[in-house]
Amino acid sequence: MKKHLTLLLLILAFQVSFTGWVKAQLTSLPRGGNKRATVSEEIGITDVMIRYNRPGVKKREGHIWGELIPVGYTELGYGAKKPAPWRAGANENTTIEFTTDVKIEGYDLPAGKYGFFVAYDPGECTLIFSKNSTSWGNFFYDPAEDALRVTVKPIKTDKSVEWLKYEFTDQTPESATIQLQWEKLVIPFKVEVDVIATQIASFRKELRGDKALPESWEAWNQAAAYCAQNKTNLPQALMWADSATSVTFGGTESFYAWQTKASILEQLGRGTEAADVMKKAMPFASQIQAYTYAAGLVDAKKPKEAFEIFKMNYDKHPNSLFTNIGMASGYSALGDYKKALTFAQKALLQAKGGNKLLIEKNVRDLQNGKDMND
Repeated sequence: MKKHLTLLLLILAFQVSFTGWVKAQLTSLPRGGNKRATVSEEIGITDVMIRYNRPGVKKREGHIWGELIPVGYTELGYGAKKPAPWRAGANENTTIEFTTDVKIEGYDLPAGKYGFFVAYDPGECTLIFSKNSTSWGNFFYDPAEDALRVTVKPIKTDKSVEWLKYEFTDQTPESATIQLQWEKLVIPFKVEVDVIATQIASFRKELRGDKALPESWEAWNQAAAYCAQNKTNLPQALMWADSATSVTFGGTESFYAWQTKASILEQLGRGTEAADVMKKAMPFASQIQAYTYAAGLVDAKKPKEAFEIFKMNYDKHPNSLFTNIGMASGYSALGDYKKALTFAQKALLQAKGGNKLLIEKNVRDLQNGKDMND
């Protein structure tokens, strides 16, 4: 009896383990000889990722669109048992994911992961972004879960694409067109991102985390400088600049941090304060930083202010290439071409390569009584 009991327990144990083994799913090729694929791109700081299965034409050219892929919606007789669009690929759901809010063909779509479907029509296709991204294929498609529908015109092509693919085309810093390509048809749709808004939203989030710890003035300055460069979000940018130049975050001796703050104040119409801030900044400027700042003042038609910076830089770093050409630029902006020529000729002796060619032109302009800054 004891032997029989032991044998029975062994059989039961084997059955349990065998059942678990049978249910385990091993890695295998996709069904139907299709290919799994992932394609992704960044638009600004927005990640766009598409996961899909790639069916092949497999000698069915001329029988894909309108036949294998029916027009409109099809009753599949399984799952939700509702008319369903094409799964925009094969096997599992095709999914598309956006890490920030986007616009699809001009319509808003929040950040998230979506099931992607296409209701094909030779004249106008309906693209469907479903909140359900986890169901298998299109068998459980439910229109109540649609997040967005847009219509686009399919494009016929002469060249046949054997394996269905998604491709990013017509890319700009703010947008891209995603093309579904298969056989001799392209279904395109445009994705747009508000790059500045998403970047600022990212700054706001990150500056509440470990990137904004004490001694991290660079992070605060990066955010403030971005706003200054793009002339946006200036009141908050000024607060970020205040943090960058504070003792807590360690930017009190950074020329860049003070210059960023001055730029924001200038754009806010607070020019006197901006000038005072730049006075604080100048002791921390390298000779190249000082030269670049003064050259910007020349371009802004502020010759007296520019000359003061060029002179201060020269006194601090006498007779260098940058300070000599700076003095030449400063005197030229004031209309004193004779003194400007003296410094330009000194700079010419120090220059090499492309700098030498540029300074040779400066010398010729001054010799001909012309402002070298023009």
